[in-house]
Amino acid sequence: FSRAFQNERSRLEQQFGEYFTQIAADPTYMAQIRQGVIDRLVQQELQSQLATELGLRVSDESIRQTILELPYFKIGDQFNNDRYLQVIRQMNFQPDSFREYLRDDMTRSQLVSAVAGTDFALQNELKSAIALQQQTRSIDYLVIDKQAMQANVDVTDQEVADYYELNAGQFLSPELISVNYIELDADDIDVASVSEDDVKAYYEQSKAQYVEPEKRRVSHILIDNSEDDDAAKAKAEELLAQLQNGADFAELAETSSDDVVSAEMGGDLDWIERDMMDPAFEDATYALENKGDISDVVESEFGYHIIKLTDIQTQQVKPYADVKDELRAELERTKKINAFYEKQTQMGELAFEISDTLIDAAEAAGVEVQKTELVTRNALPEPLNNPQVVAAIFSPEVLEDRMNSEVIEVGDEHAVVVRVNDHKAATTKALADVSEQIKSTLVAQKASELAKEKARTLYADIEAGKSLNEVAQAEGLTVRQEAALGRQAYTVSPAIVQQAFKMAHPQGAPEVEVVDLNNGDAAIVALKAVNPAADVEINEQQKQNITMAQVNKNYMVFIAALKAQAEVQVPQATQAAE
Repeated sequence: FSRAFQNERSRLEQQFGEYFTQIAADPTYMAQIRQGVIDRLVQQELQSQLATELGLRVSDESIRQTILELPYFKIGDQFNNDRYLQVIRQMNFQPDSFREYLRDDMTRSQLVSAVAGTDFALQNELKSAIALQQQTRSIDYLVIDKQAMQANVDVTDQEVADYYELNAGQFLSPELISVNYIELDADDIDVASVSEDDVKAYYEQSKAQYVEPEKRRVSHILIDNSEDDDAAKAKAEELLAQLQNGADFAELAETSSDDVVSAEMGGDLDWIERDMMDPAFEDATYALENKGDISDVVESEFGYHIIKLTDIQTQQVKPYADVKDELRAELERTKKINAFYEKQTQMGELAFEISDTLIDAAEAAGVEVQKTELVTRNALPEPLNNPQVVAAIFSPEVLEDRMNSEVIEVGDEHAVVVRVNDHKAATTKALADVSEQIKSTLVAQKASELAKEKARTLYADIEAGKSLNEVAQAEGLTVRQEAALGRQAYTVSPAIVQQAFKMAHPQGAPEVEVVDLNNGDAAIVALKAVNPAADVEINEQQKQNITMAQVNKNYMVFIAALKAQAEVQVPQATQAAE
């Protein structure tokens, strides 16, 4: 869970950038993220268990081919073994453990493909679905505009006052804050330049850091012993005998090694250092003295190995000329950091001792006091838009007692101290200031109610025998026509389109319904005819879209069925993990 949760956090940080800090401060949002990770892990475990029950397994050859085709391991268009080893080591995998991770993932994919990939839509189903999508409807409709009803609306002062009392929360002026602050950043601190003698002395002191340890390049042949240890050991000893009798190591590795990726390279594992491989493997490797030497059979947690030493890179020390620029930058950065913490300490002490001003603390830090305008808490500028800074600003000590905050770290060697300059609490606006706004709202509400009442009165007339055109003419309204209204029409209100496609096919006389529109108007719709699609032609895109919709639906049913049969327990610590 921790690994999956951190991976998800990293993905969101890349997606949202600097805004993720603000998003992550919302406990409800992070709880949703945690729940999503838990749900995904549960799904994966349920799929793995079912795959095991069904006896599904991905072959070594499939794993090898997948590794060779993954773009992360390619330079240009070609698989690169060095790149492969570099990437999986960054992911904290060894070749064997990475293959098992990939095997689990591919096995789950195999199961999902078996469920989703076998879904299909029959030709008549596709035609029916596309025919429904392409069907059009012929309608007449009229709209009773609420604006036309406003002349008949009267709003009293008492109604305005009552609305104000019941909806006072709608008329709040936002809370505003003005902040004084000082900002200390190590990058902005000027320090004396570093001399050449200082750099040389530092090189001598830290020379051990620039020692490149001995590296060895090895190839191996691996015999997997997970199924039959005796047979695996016998096979390894037989291969060793062949090598001792002159057999070619690379050829044997390619044909006999169970490490399918290195086998493709003649068993090559690239350069290794101490503490990179299994201890038994490393001990055997470093016991070999000369290039071309071959070990005896070596047992590790992965099976039996035969190891060949193909190259040695002796321990080396990087020369001063190669690292002096790096050392100079490091010394300068160290000076800046030391100066930062010295200034930060002085700044914090003075901000605490003289808590009613930032001037003294600013002088000690060598910076100026900065000030914001009156803004809402969500509009604070950098670096004040940090959740920790916002929390400090609105703490009782800073907001109410008007004291300086403590030193707040907003980044590496980057800190601020804040104090409130001015604060205007959220207040309810006076009735006089919002009465016209309230009156407009009430007029619109009453006019909408009148429009809806009018629509239902006219609808009753139509049910009594009048036609849509007759009631429209009597009321001075316009009947609008759509001879071929489609499901995705944008020239007609969405509520009218939705209602038109809900209505029953007319049997002789038009079907008539009342529709309340989202903008407060009302309409009467008369469905005259349903126009079937002319010639239904199925293209590949339509077929794919309909099939995928069916696949997604069936996959969710499949997951729900697995969950229904399982007992899932989530530890409390996982639910609350940060």
